[in-house]
Order: sequence, then structure tokens, then C-alpha cells
Amino acid sequence: MTIGNMILSPVMALLLAPLMRSVINRTKAVFAGKKGPPMLQPYYELAKLVRKGAVYSTTSGWAIRTGPVVSLGTILVALFMVPIGGMNAPVHFSGDLILFVYLLGLGRFFMILSAMDAGSSFEGMGASREAFYSALAEPSLLIGLGTLAAIARSVSLSPIYANIDWELMAGRFAPALVFIALAFLIVYLTENSRIPVDDPTTHLELTMIHEVMILDHCGVDLAMIEYAGALKLWVLGLLITGILLPVRTGAPLIDAVAGIGALFLLAVTIGVIESSMARLKLVRIPLLLMCAFVLSASGIIWIVK
Repeated sequence: MTIGNMILSPVMALLLAPLMRSVINRTKAVFAGKKGPPMLQPYYELAKLVRKGAVYSTTSGWAIRTGPVVSLGTILVALFMVPIGGMNAPVHFSGDLILFVYLLGLGRFFMILSAMDAGSSFEGMGASREAFYSALAEPSLLIGLGTLAAIARSVSLSPIYANIDWELMAGRFAPALVFIALAFLIVYLTENSRIPVDDPTTHLELTMIHEVMILDHCGVDLAMIEYAGALKLWVLGLLITGILLPVRTGAPLIDAVAGIGALFLLAVTIGVIESSMARLKLVRIPLLLMCAFVLSASGIIWIVK
């Protein structure tokens, strides 16, 4: 496998990740009987934000400046560790799945610090909710990845996902893989602040989670946060599509294109979910995350029984 094939996924992610938000928004517009925003709208917004300077409160310190940088940096490193289409990721080694989860946690930690450093009671409230729900979501992700590692007998993401194919999906591990994929979908909605956990378009501070954390960010800082969010949609989406749509033709380019197509199919699915159900009450979100934990635990119970 050539180096060019290995870096195909990160390059395509850097270019196409914002389009996933466009697909989600266009799907929701179709359900609402509207035309929807242009497909390139996320790129226009990022370009506009990059041209603006950042403004900081006199009560803030270093954390509000560091949070967006670390958030984008960690997801960029994580991007190079996730394979697509059965190809090896550019960065892969034994135990990289543990580092992958910790990178996501590190970026979240600094964004929480950034929100608290703003000195706003609203942002502190959002940071508290983010920390609470993330603490409930991370075990489901870790257990699910651990189950996949047990199936593949490897603790590296590249061989784990290279081992998943249609034959494995049709075998005795099929129920465990479905359980894990469903658990990852709930984690995906939580980590990316999507309905039914959060609403990225809401303007009601008392019900916000992620959006209230970035109220005091603007300009290039906000651009980094939004771009990091788009990349997280892509990166975590690969964990789901690599299980449910494991295209393995033997041709790396075809497999990669199929993997990218599966990501945009996932974006359509998210749009359908957000168009067909309302946001849950905050007190019910922990119950949803407990369902993800039960699904992940069911997966590992299935393979050891």
C-alpha cells in the first residue's frame, strides 16, 4: 500500500468534512419543504470567520485562547489514526485506539477550560453539562472499541477495521457488531451535539450544551472550533461506517470512495433523525447514554459467552 493511498483519507477529510454539515442541513430542509442553504455555506462561513480578529474579555486568561487551538490540534492528530475502506491509517501502532480516545478527551477538556475561563455563568453551565454527558459517553466508546479489539485480536484501529468485512458481519459476531454500531451512533450524536442530545441551531441558553460553551468565541477562534466540529463528524463517523458498510473490493481507491460515500449516507441518516424526533429533556439524556453503555456491554458479553 502506497503512502499516497494512506494519506488519502486525511486529505479528503480536510477538504470534504464541512460538506457533512451541508448534507445534514439539506436533508432537514427537504423534510421541512424548504430549499435549504447552499452546499458550500460552511466554507463561506469559515472563510468569513478566518478574516475576522478575535476579541477577548478582560476577565479571561490563557485558557480561552488555548482551547480552540488544542481542540483543532487533537482532532487533526486523531484524524491520521482512523482508517477508511480497510486501508491502514497514516499513523498506526499497537494501542493507538487508547490514544485516539484520549485525544478526543484532551480536546474536550481544553474546550471546557476555555468556556469556564470566559467568566460567563452561561458558559460555565454549558461546560458542566458537557463534562457530565461526556463522562457517560466515553465508557461506551471505550468498551465498544475494546470489543472490536477482542474480535480482531489487535489494539490498533487499522487492523481492527481491516478485519471487519461482510463475512464477519454475517458470522457469529454479527449481533455484537450491530450492538457496537448502535452504541457508537448514540455516542456520535452526543459528541457532535446533535438532536436528540443537543441542538446546534438553538438560541435558548438554558437548553444549550455545546453552543453555550462557545458564545464568547469569535473570529479565527470560532473558525477553529467550527472546523474541528466538522472534522469530528467525519472522524467519529468512520467508526460507524467501518462497521456497518465494510466495502472490501481489494482496490484501495474504490474502497476509500465507498467509505466516503458511506459517511455522507450517515449524514443523511442524521438529518432524518433530526427531522423525525424532538430534542430530549436534559434529565433524559443520561438514560440515552446508559442505553449506549448497555449496547456496548452487550457486544462484549456476546463474544465471550
